[in-house]
Amino acid sequence: MKKLFLLTAIAGIFAFSNAQAQKDPAMNGPKLGIGAEFAFPMGNFGDLYKMGYGGSLLYQHPVAPNLNLTANAGYLSFKAKDIFGGGTSGVIPVKVGARYFVAENFYLNGEIGAAFSTEDGGGTKFAYSPGAGLEFPVADKASIDLGVRYEGWSKGDGLVTPSFIGVRAAFNFGL
Repeated sequence: MKKLFLLTAIAGIFAFSNAQAQKDPAMNGPKLGIGAEFAFPMGNFGDLYKMGYGGSLLYQHPVAPNLNLTANAGYLSFKAKDIFGGGTSGVIPVKVGARYFVAENFYLNGEIGAAFSTEDGGGTKFAYSPGAGLEFPVADKASIDLGVRYEGWSKGDGLVTPSFIGVRAAFNFGL
């Protein structure tokens, strides 16, 4: 009985919030977001590198109610741990994907693309990133975007598989 009540309540919240989401001008129309990126390495990638940081641009274009297609490009810099020399390594991830608003301000997203190394001989890796976030309107056609994602890249040299938890804080401008 408790499960049935919970499922009914969740369905009601989604139905109400989807109807409300379309009324806010900050949540509708194409938009461009400028954000700060933070990457927390995981697994054997975390054994080699400290936290990464950088920035990104994310374009969103609505294609259906509550569904936006996305194009994302940025730069991430990772600093090697001191035991490995402490140098930095740069990556330019370029991805496309979709963002679906399951509630008024809450979204789920997924992206795929490529991560281009800025190092000599670094190569290009396949990138994928599922995630979730919140978008809060702050003005007419403007919003704050806070997102978290898991990002993985195809295997690097040797046994290292680059992956991290990414956090993005951005400001979106309506176009």
